[in-house]
Amino acid sequence: TFPPVAVLPLAVPAVGFGEKPTLIALFLYGLLPIFENALTGLTTLPANVVEAARGAGMTGWQRLTKVELPLSAPIILGGIRLSVVISLATATIGSTVAAKTLGEVIIAGLLSNNLAFILQGGLIVAALAVLIYDGLSAIERYTARRMGREAE
Repeated sequence: TFPPVAVLPLAVPAVGFGEKPTLIALFLYGLLPIFENALTGLTTLPANVVEAARGAGMTGWQRLTKVELPLSAPIILGGIRLSVVISLATATIGSTVAAKTLGEVIIAGLLSNNLAFILQGGLIVAALAVLIYDGLSAIERYTARRMGREAE
């Protein structure tokens, strides 16, 4: 994974200040949980299901799109959920390179030694993270029920 704090100083000279380096850093940071969960979901499928699809004459592409990805969807969604929540919480550091994020309030509080600003920014980010986590968890559970697999 690529830590955003390490990517931001490298991205700013290439794309300038603002949202672009922040988005690059968050994109690179969010790849690992999605990739790991996709790999886990696809490699832990029941062998008899994959073999039945093969025995039914499905090509590799058909097995992937009609059997393996749908059965892996809840686990892949878990990686997306984790990546989104981590990125939301980490996006506040984008304010250090002039991106318009909730980190502006936190940084203003730190610079002026204003605890109210720090708490305001931190609590809003925390509340958003919890709401998004719960919403994506509900989607993940729904998908798991529809695919006949329990959420892991």
